[in-house]
Amino acid sequence: MSQQIPLSSDAEIGVGRPHHLHEVAADLAYKRLTLVNVIFVGLPGSPDWVLVDTGIPGSAQAIVEAAASRFGEGIAPRCIVMTHGHFDHAGSLEALARIWPVPIYAHRLEHPYLNGTAAYPPPDPSVGGGLMALLSPLYPKAPVNVAPLLRVLPEDGHLPEMPGWRWLPAPGHTPGQVALWRESDRSLIAADAFITTCQESAYAVATQASELHGPPMYFTQDWVTSAVTVRQLAALQPERAITGHGRAFGGEALQAALRELADRFESVAVPAHGKYVEAPTSAHDGSAYPTP
Repeated sequence: MSQQIPLSSDAEIGVGRPHHLHEVAADLAYKRLTLVNVIFVGLPGSPDWVLVDTGIPGSAQAIVEAAASRFGEGIAPRCIVMTHGHFDHAGSLEALARIWPVPIYAHRLEHPYLNGTAAYPPPDPSVGGGLMALLSPLYPKAPVNVAPLLRVLPEDGHLPEMPGWRWLPAPGHTPGQVALWRESDRSLIAADAFITTCQESAYAVATQASELHGPPMYFTQDWVTSAVTVRQLAALQPERAITGHGRAFGGEALQAALRELADRFESVAVPAHGKYVEAPTSAHDGSAYPTP
């Protein structure tokens, strides 16, 4: 079982806004939707904004309302960027694509899970850690299909409609997961490469207990690659980070905890046993699962 790396509450960042938006920089905010975060990039009141990830199924209306409170009624994003296609990040993508028919960017290795042609390998409840892991076989499995709007992230790393930001490969949790990085103020959108709560535990998810963890264990396909990703992100020394799950954190406390996670990843993040511990799988070895 993974071990926690404590995070001081003093390092938490994000001031609550209308509709429970948490602002971590003037143009960067997130909203927690049950068990996952969606991110809004853009200055309040500006029509130039981007949505990152779309939460669980049924979240579309909450996202639209939060966007209206921050950017103005009826202001669609310039585009949607998907860090990866798991159900808790892409669950409301189809509904939002009908409301906002804007370009949807994702890494090419995630496209099969976003154009309806493949499903991810099944989750692994044997990793333990709590009720969320135990229930993982019941989570939605079918991929979403937004093929007409789907675009490949540019190979040069730039992010359309997000000046100053770049996407970074962050595989391991999924083959094509990406993180988003802004060098000017060292802001990191980490996706599920690392998270700040124990996602396997229903209690931790409900209370948002603050601890630095590796990626959610029951959905991670390749632990060796995940370790490389965490070490690369830790080397950036982010000043602030919004993760896919848990609260946003920043400053030296975040950097120290992230260094510890990178140094001790195999002992604190990797489960003692599990299907993908013994046999990692990724799109690189042709193991995408066809849609049933």
